Amino acid sequence: MVRSEFMKISCSLTNKHPLIFEINTFPWLNTLSEIFGHPINLSNIPIELIDQELTAFDAIWCMGVWERSPKGKNIARNEEALQKEYQKALRYYNTDDVIGSPYSIYYYHVDSQIGGSEGLESFRKDLAERNISIILDYVPNHVAIDHLWTLEKSDVFVKGKIEDLMQKPFEYFSVGQDVYANGRDPNFAPWTDTVQINAFSPEAREKAINTLLNIAEQCDGVRCDMAMLMTNKVFKQTWGEKVGAKPETEFWEVVIPAVKDKFPHFKFIAEVYWDMEWELMQQGFDFCYDKRLYERLANDNANRVLEHLLADWNYQKKLLRFIENHDEPRAVTVFGEEASKAAAMIALTLPGARLIYDGQMRGYEIKVPVQLRRNPTEDDNLDLMEFYEKLIKALPGEEFNSAKWSLCKSQPIIGEDHSYKNLVAYQWWNDTERRVIVVNYSLRPSKARIQIENIDYGSSKWQFTDMISEQKYSYFGENLSKNGLYVELAPWKGHIFDITKIY
Repeated sequence: MVRSEFMKISCSLTNKHPLIFEINTFPWLNTLSEIFGHPINLSNIPIELIDQELTAFDAIWCMGVWERSPKGKNIARNEEALQKEYQKALRYYNTDDVIGSPYSIYYYHVDSQIGGSEGLESFRKDLAERNISIILDYVPNHVAIDHLWTLEKSDVFVKGKIEDLMQKPFEYFSVGQDVYANGRDPNFAPWTDTVQINAFSPEAREKAINTLLNIAEQCDGVRCDMAMLMTNKVFKQTWGEKVGAKPETEFWEVVIPAVKDKFPHFKFIAEVYWDMEWELMQQGFDFCYDKRLYERLANDNANRVLEHLLADWNYQKKLLRFIENHDEPRAVTVFGEEASKAAAMIALTLPGARLIYDGQMRGYEIKVPVQLRRNPTEDDNLDLMEFYEKLIKALPGEEFNSAKWSLCKSQPIIGEDHSYKNLVAYQWWNDTERRVIVVNYSLRPSKARIQIENIDYGSSKWQFTDMISEQKYSYFGENLSKNGLYVELAPWKGHIFDITKIY
């Protein structure tokens, strides 16, 4: 297919605070095949399923569509530590269930087992007709150990010496006379199914650009795996003298503009940790993982969450918020069911992109290793499904693209009651709409008076409609001006108020 044909079915993300749904593509399609009673791949996903389950989202991240490494598959099948993880997820799994890591990429072609490029094109077309974008993976740090590039004579990869191979056989491998380093994060053991790309190499950067230009013809954005590993600072710290001096330009400052020059609406999302989000935003990323919010929601109290939300707007609006993805344990196992609702209410109503992982809304508890072809069977949590259905409808969406956002102050009802400190409160507003979110992020009942700024209550009467419970509350402007909004919430409960003037 020529580029112009691909671009006809593109669907750029117009929502500045998009809701993204991540699917683990192989298991997702396997589950659909079981539900519908016939083989389903990307080419024949039922339209009724798209209309019923996907139209609430701005983008679908199809994780794991690229062709996986044959050698990587064998490694995944034989590694003892991974076998234990498979056993946890699938009590009775067999060799065919293990298809290798989606991050050990053999070739950036859509796997024929899930419909190939034509299947992806078909799915993308159906989504684009409903104004839904597609996001795919890009792995900048490494490719599979049996990737065709390893047969070329070039400086694309980090090379070692025979001494490295002999002394560290689980960190280096050989192809003919050449010794290469396995891909790695400096804090962990290497990924033995991958070969490390040399981020400083001009040839590697050129290959990255060409790879991304090919990907950009097939989707509307990429989630870049472990994006911070390619920064000059981290790459030099990881590899030292093996990669020589740092270049004058950053990897991403070369790659991203080259792609956006031809695909200006194409989005780059960074998986990033170590407090390097702002650095990668400055290097061109549209959104960056907000792991700090996740950790504070999982481990800390409301005050620690609020501290994080004090950051500058230009930073907040480019964060991707989540309480679950394919790398993390299932949200209900981390937070518990009720606290997971409160965490979701916060994470999904903040500025920036918002991510929901397949199974999260159904309350699934089993984390599925990315090397597996199929999901375990789990019961749907109907209460949680109902909650997410209401929450998604209440999210500040594209109508708030030009809106302002700010935290709201919580004040005590009486001096001795410190439960007001358990509340996380903020607002979105524009010329015609105002949304106020208040969440009790604690184990105890809490109450407070919420001060909502930048609103002239006057002598009017105001209606606060809770978009979750559908209850309506009416207040006189004079009382709101004097005392603020009285809120009393049970543990882990919250309000999403739509505020309107009655008269």
